[in-house]
Amino acid sequence: MSDNGLVLPTPDAFPIFPFAQPYDIQRDLMRHVYGCTEAGKVTVVESPTGTGKTLSLLTATLTWLRDDRARARKAILEDCVANDGSPSWVIEQTLERKRRELDAKERDRVNRLRRARQRERAQSAKHMYLSHCQKAHVSHPKTMPQDDRIYLPSDDEGPVDDDEGMSPAVRALFAKIEKGKAKAHDEEEDERPCTKIYYTSRTHSQLSQILPELPSSKRKFVDEESGETDDGVQFYTTRTVPLGSRKQLCINNDLRKLKGDLDEACRALLGEKGERRCPYLPPTDDEERILNLRDQILATPKDIEDLAQAGRVSGTCPYFGSRRAIAQAELITLPYNLLLQKSAREALGIDLKGQVVVIDEAHNLISTLLELSTHRLSRTKLLLAFSQVRIYFDKFRTRLKPAHVISLKRLIAFLEGLTKVVTEWDGDGDSVEIMTTNELLERLGQKAAGVNLLEVERYLKSSKIARKISSYCESKEDKASQYPSISYLRKGMLPPLHAVEEFMISLTDSNDDGRVMFSRTIDGDVELKYQLLNPAPRFQVVVDDARSVILAGGTMSPMSDVINQLFSRVAPERISSFSCGHVVPSQNLLALALTKGPRGGELEYKAGRQNNPDVIAELGQILINFACVVPRGLVVFFPSYNFLNTAKTRWTETGVLERIKARKQLFFEPTENAEVEAVLRGYTAAVHDTTPTTKKGGALLLAVVGAKLSEGLNFSDDLARAVMVVGLPYANLGSPELKERMDYVRRAEAKRLAETKTARPAGRKDAAAELYENMCMNAVNQSIGRAIRHRGDWAALILLDRRYAASNVRQKLPKWIGGGLVVADTFGRAAKELGAFYRSKM
Repeated sequence: MSDNGLVLPTPDAFPIFPFAQPYDIQRDLMRHVYGCTEAGKVTVVESPTGTGKTLSLLTATLTWLRDDRARARKAILEDCVANDGSPSWVIEQTLERKRRELDAKERDRVNRLRRARQRERAQSAKHMYLSHCQKAHVSHPKTMPQDDRIYLPSDDEGPVDDDEGMSPAVRALFAKIEKGKAKAHDEEEDERPCTKIYYTSRTHSQLSQILPELPSSKRKFVDEESGETDDGVQFYTTRTVPLGSRKQLCINNDLRKLKGDLDEACRALLGEKGERRCPYLPPTDDEERILNLRDQILATPKDIEDLAQAGRVSGTCPYFGSRRAIAQAELITLPYNLLLQKSAREALGIDLKGQVVVIDEAHNLISTLLELSTHRLSRTKLLLAFSQVRIYFDKFRTRLKPAHVISLKRLIAFLEGLTKVVTEWDGDGDSVEIMTTNELLERLGQKAAGVNLLEVERYLKSSKIARKISSYCESKEDKASQYPSISYLRKGMLPPLHAVEEFMISLTDSNDDGRVMFSRTIDGDVELKYQLLNPAPRFQVVVDDARSVILAGGTMSPMSDVINQLFSRVAPERISSFSCGHVVPSQNLLALALTKGPRGGELEYKAGRQNNPDVIAELGQILINFACVVPRGLVVFFPSYNFLNTAKTRWTETGVLERIKARKQLFFEPTENAEVEAVLRGYTAAVHDTTPTTKKGGALLLAVVGAKLSEGLNFSDDLARAVMVVGLPYANLGSPELKERMDYVRRAEAKRLAETKTARPAGRKDAAAELYENMCMNAVNQSIGRAIRHRGDWAALILLDRRYAASNVRQKLPKWIGGGLVVADTFGRAAKELGAFYRSKM
C-alpha cells in the first residue's frame, strides 16, 4: 500500500454523513472501519439490521477515499517542487501552477460527466418518444417536438444520437471530433490511477439498496478567467459502477433467445466480423459509443437494472460499457461470485491491488467460497470431451505448431487416464468413494500423472481451444448451419472441455485442501465431484492483494469461526473485529430461552426425538399457547423440513392445526422458490387484517432454518412480534461432505498444535466439534435476525430447547442480545415474561 509517508488520523466527525447526528454506535463503527482501512487491516464487523450498517460502511470508506485523494494531491504538489534552494516566490508560483492544473483536470472530469448526464436525458427522452409512437402505431416525425416534456440538449453540449437531420459528411465529422475528445479523456484518465472501493453482497437486489445510502458532498471550483467561485450548488456524486454477468446485462434479444449458454454465444459473436458481429458492441476502431456509455455510467449512480436500461437506450452493450468504466470508478458494486472467482475477476479486468474490499452479508462468505469451488464432471461429458479432442487433433495435427501439438498431447494423456479410471469405477448406486487429489492422480497412470496441469490450463485459456474444438466437431455434424461457430449452442451445450478444465484446475489445489468423490447418479452415470475443504487459500488472494478487507453482517457471531476458517494464514496483528449493540432500547427486546414444556419435561429437539408423538404433541401445545399471547405476526423456525412435515402430519391428525387456526391464520414454508412470494403476500395480508374474526388475529408462519425464509427477508414490525427457533439445527453428520470437512479441520488443528508444541486447553472442544457447533449457531443467528429491523421495532426472540441455556451456546448468540437472555426454567415463567412484555407494548 502507498500512503506517501503521511498517516491519516481517524476523524471524530464525518461531514458527508447525510443526517445531522449519527448514533454513537454508528460513529464508533465508522471510526473503526476508517482506521482499519488506513492501517491496511482485515476486520470482521457485526452491526445488527436497523443500525445503519450500510450507510456507516459507505460513509467511512468514502471519507477515507477522499482523504486519501487529498493525500495523493499533496504528494503530487510536493514532488513538483525541486529541493534546490529556489526562492520562495518561485516555489509558490510552481505550486500554484500545479494546483490550477490539477483543478482544471478535475473540472474537466466534472464537466464531462455533466455533459454525459445531459446526453443521457436526451437519449431517454428520445427513447420514450419513439416508444410512445410505436405503441400508438404512428410514424414518428423527422423533427421531435421541443416542449417541456422532452429534454433536448443545448448547442454547446455537442451532438447526441438524434442526428437524423445531419448529412452523412456532417455526422462523420462530428463522430471524428467526439472520438478524438473521448480518446484524449481516456488517455488522460489512464494516467491517473484511481483507488476504489469494491462493495459486494450476495445479490443485485441487496446491492441496489446501497444507492439511496450514498452520501454526497459539495465541490467548488474557481473559474480561471473570472477568478470567481461557482455557486456551490454543484454536488459531487460518487462515481459508481455496478458489475454483473452477461446474462444480466445482455441487450441482444436475438442472442438471448438461444437455448445455449449466453456467455459462450457472446464470445462467439465477438469473433465475428461485419454484420455478423454483435451490433451493440462497437468495433475497436470506433469507441465513441462505448466511451459515451462509460461516462453515463460514471455520471449517475446506477443499479444493475438502471445499467441495462442505459445500454438499451443508447444501443450500446452495458456489459462492456461497465468494464470500461471500472478504471475511473470510485465505488464498484458487484455480487460475491464476481469478486471471489479468479476467472470472473480476470474477465472483468478487476485488479484488487491496493484497493478496499467491503463484503456485506458476509455471514454467507464461507459457504459461498466452498460452493463456488465445488466442481462436478460426469462420465458422459468427460467421454464427449475426450472424443472431440481426439477428432480435432487427428484432423489438424500436421498443421498445428509444435507448441500446440505438445500441449494437446498432454491434454489427451490426462483425458485418457481420467477416462480409464472413471470407466473402471464400479461403485453401485449407494456407494461413494472419496480420495485425495494425489490418490486420484496416481490412479491416472504414470503418463498422465506426469502432466503439469497448470501448464495445460494456461494453454487452454490462452488458445481458447475448447471453443474451437467444440465448434469444429459440431460443424461436422451440422454442415447446413449458417453460423457453425455457435451451432453447438443451439443444442444447449457448453463446450464439454470447459467442465473438464474446471475439474482439472481443482486438482492443482493442495492435497489437504480438497477431496474427490466418485458416485453414481440416479440415471446410472458416474459423477466426479471436487469438494473444497479449506476456503482460506481461495480468499487469501483477495486478502493479499487488497489494501483492506472489511467483512460485515448483521449477525457475524461466532466471529472466531470466521477468523479461524478464512484468516488462518493472515498475521494476527492485521486482524481485528468490531461488534456494536443494537439501536433499539433494551425494553423493546425480550430474548427468552425456554427449557421446559407445559408438562414440566425438559425440551430437547435432537434428531432422535423429532418423530416422538409426545414431543410433537407438546410442541403443538406450546404453539397454541403462544399464539394466544403473541400479537399479529409469529414466525416459527424448525430445524429441518423433515421435522416440520412430520409435525404437520401429526397435528393434522390430532386437530392441533385447527386449534392454531382458531387463533391465527396459518402459513407454511414453501417447497418451491416460485411459491415464496405468494406465501409472503398471504402472510402479510393476514397479519395486517384489521377485522380479525379470531380472538387475537394475525398469522403464524412455520418456516425452516436455512431455507427460503430464514435469510434476506424483512419481518419488521407487526410481521414478527415474535420469532421462535425450535431446537438447534445441527447438520447431518452422515453427510460424506461434512465428515470430510470435519476431518480436515481436526487434522489442521493437530498439525498446528504439533508445530507450536502446545496442547488444547482442558475442557475445550476440538476444532471439528467447534466447526459443527458454529455452523448450527450461524444458522440460528440468521433466523433470529429476521426480527427487530429498525430503532422503533420491538419483538420477542424465543429459543425452544434446554441446550440454549448452556454457556457455550449462549456465547455464540448475537452480541446485541448480550447478557439479556432470560432462561425460563418453567413454562409458567416463560408465559409470564411474554405476557408482561406484550402488555408493556400494547
